[in-house]
Amino acid sequence: MIEKIKNEQTDALCKAFASLKTVEECYKFLDDLCTPSEITEMGKRLSAARMLREGITYNEIAVKTGLSTATITRVNRALRYGSDGYHMVLDRLMQ
Repeated sequence: MIEKIKNEQTDALCKAFASLKTVEECYKFLDDLCTPSEITEMGKRLSAARMLREGITYNEIAVKTGLSTATITRVNRALRYGSDGYHMVLDRLMQ
């Protein structure tokens, strides 16, 4: 999957994220880069990934986050068969 999105522009985007040093810097960059609803949606997906790892059901996650079960399914598919990005981030956040 990574090869499908890998190009000069996404390399620059990834380098931009990697250059951020604080949560506040990340907020500033996200505020300029994305709409408020896009940022909120990404936060909900990360929360869903955390809850899925904790064994919380799709219906409970849908109620808590407002995500559709289709989106939760997509997050779960990424957890199971993706590039391990969710796992990497969630593991680091737990440290």
